[in-house]
Amino acid sequence: MKKSADYLVAAYQKIGLLPMGTAYKQPFNFPVNTFPGKMMVAINGQKLIPGKDFIVNNESPGIKQKANLTQIDSLNYKATPSLIISLKDKLTWSVATEVGEVTTIQLNKNNFTTIPKEINVDIENKFIPKFEAANVCGLVKGTKYPDSLLIITAHYDHLGGMGADTFFPGANDNAAGVATLLSLAKYYAANPQPFSIGFICFAGEEAGLLGSGYFVENPLVPLSNIKFLLNLDLVGTGEVGMTVVNASVYPKAFAMLNAINNKNQYISKINSRGKAANSDHYFFTEKGVPAFFIYTQGGPSAYHDIFDKPETLPLTEYKDLFKLIVGFNQKLME
Repeated sequence: MKKSADYLVAAYQKIGLLPMGTAYKQPFNFPVNTFPGKMMVAINGQKLIPGKDFIVNNESPGIKQKANLTQIDSLNYKATPSLIISLKDKLTWSVATEVGEVTTIQLNKNNFTTIPKEINVDIENKFIPKFEAANVCGLVKGTKYPDSLLIITAHYDHLGGMGADTFFPGANDNAAGVATLLSLAKYYAANPQPFSIGFICFAGEEAGLLGSGYFVENPLVPLSNIKFLLNLDLVGTGEVGMTVVNASVYPKAFAMLNAINNKNQYISKINSRGKAANSDHYFFTEKGVPAFFIYTQGGPSAYHDIFDKPETLPLTEYKDLFKLIVGFNQKLME
């Protein structure tokens, strides 16, 4: 996360963004369970591939054990009270801010056909009570109304690594959102607008919207000055359209977005959704800041797994989404 934050600061500087506060980084910390070392699981003597054949539940403690397995039901097996095996159709990982009592290992049902009878496991976890993170915040000053702000946000964190050799690339979730944000930052730095345009890359989204929660409680600009916020998360596809969370909360703004889209035929379909606490827009709207969360649909189904890679992400509507956002922001400033 530190490498990514440093990369973003350098990108902001190169583009010519001003810091939102006294610096580009807004530091904060949070507790997190990590798996930096050993990640060995063998079932019936067969070594499994981390991420592909199995994942360890994110709140699991480390464990070193060899044991026989007893069946609980058709999908679950038990080695000891502190070690459980679970068969799943899809392996989906996440981030835990605490460590539990039980180590649960999920096996990919499609890659595993024999009945699990014995397990050999060696997994190392490391709990970090104060993991250092930072939101990366920049600004293009408005030419006419610098105290009025439009803000673009995207989270730059993902799930990190599971063991020393397996990591989760997070191309769609959310490198695509960050890339769109940087493209917009370049555009607005070269074309300053009447309003100031702010750019925030959040950390800690995957651990529970922690970066955006921290920003809202410690804002670097008055929240009342933010006229609208657009949050970009999972925007790397789009062949079957996109969805706008909070569309039904702000019907006027949603009608405006649709009018621009219909006129220019950018995105094939824009779906409306209500309020949802599913990304970084949420705490802003709870504080009265009008905000949309945009995500695209179609394309690869990789999500929170090792297959969310840049090589297979089509970026189908990247340019159209960019144009739609520029058009929408222009209307908001009229």
